[in-house]
Amino acid sequence: MDRYLVINSDGHAGLPPERYRDYLDPQYREEFDRQHAARMSALAQAGERLEMAQQSADWAKDKQYGLAGAWDSDRRNEVLDADGVAAEILYVDGLTERNSPPFGGDLGLLPMGADPELQWAGARSHNRWLSEFVSLAPERRYGLALVLPFWGVDEAVKEIHWGRENGLRGIMLPHLWGDEDPYHHPKYDPIWAACQDQDMVVHYHVGAAPMKDYFGAAIFGTQPGGEPPVELPGGLGIFVTECAWWMARPLVFMIWGGVFERHPGLKAVVSEGTSIWVPELLSLMDQRYSDHHFTAKLGSGYTAHIPLKPSEYFNRNVRIGSSCMPRREAEMAHEIGVQNIMWGTDYPHPEGTWPHTRKLMVETFHDMPEDEIGAMLGGNAVDFYGLDVEKLNPIAERIGPERGWFRKEGA
Repeated sequence: MDRYLVINSDGHAGLPPERYRDYLDPQYREEFDRQHAARMSALAQAGERLEMAQQSADWAKDKQYGLAGAWDSDRRNEVLDADGVAAEILYVDGLTERNSPPFGGDLGLLPMGADPELQWAGARSHNRWLSEFVSLAPERRYGLALVLPFWGVDEAVKEIHWGRENGLRGIMLPHLWGDEDPYHHPKYDPIWAACQDQDMVVHYHVGAAPMKDYFGAAIFGTQPGGEPPVELPGGLGIFVTECAWWMARPLVFMIWGGVFERHPGLKAVVSEGTSIWVPELLSLMDQRYSDHHFTAKLGSGYTAHIPLKPSEYFNRNVRIGSSCMPRREAEMAHEIGVQNIMWGTDYPHPEGTWPHTRKLMVETFHDMPEDEIGAMLGGNAVDFYGLDVEKLNPIAERIGPERGWFRKEGA
């Protein structure tokens, strides 16, 4: 084939928020109506505080037709075809686009301040809709169920099974846990076992962070007593610096906690947090794992439960959704591990590649070896997720980027 098979490792899909009402269990619709206006106001306010609102609006004003692909199946296929993307992994949508479910069942899935019953209701409303959305083009859509591990492991396991039975192929978990038990706690083993047995890949997506640390009470609009919020300088810069660290943190707990040793078939993905941190993190963990002078006082007991080096678990069980991937990361591919990188568009977000995907794809990968381009654009995702190439190759033959584009300037 003279075209590449491209898999988007980081797509987002979600309904306009008012339409999630129809996917809620009936007993939660009155509460949805009561909270909806306040929630939209809070999202708008947060967007302003994060300095995103006006930029996002300016970017989106001439793109409404394509942006409707966040929930419109036919429109989404048009966008994928124009981008040269055969299939994609589908996360829930986020704050700036507002196409996300209610009650905290969104891209952050934050447990802090959540009502467990309502958060489950919001998450399940998205899972129901996403199941329908995936069914309209199942060969092109790999949907991720929202799962809440902190509000009952048994409930989480049930939702994993429900998702698999209803056409979803993986799950997304929160990567911040606040005061809840972290992911090396043995109580989560039934979740890891269910994902391994059902071939449901675990995903963490960048975005959630301790925003009050960065922005103070200003992120909530007011301070106690109604005083004007104090503006903290540099909050956004701190956020964009630290957000990848928070996203990758669950992997550190899972690797050191022996999760991948007890469940060797479990797979995990972290997305949209760059991939430049991978070599240093793996080097650090391997150094801390190894037996040398500077670990003499630690003894050997803390590594006895994981016979492989941390990097070996990472390379076996983990992949990186390298969204918005710049040339610099492609040039670091051998340090990161070519096999670990799964390229992504982040559609339909402003920081993503759409509507200039083909151009940016070539800018990132031009003049690299064809086998490495093919692996990062799609082959690694095919292997890790077990995608059906017999169904995807005809799509790639029709719309995939031509191999020749990467050997000359521009597409």
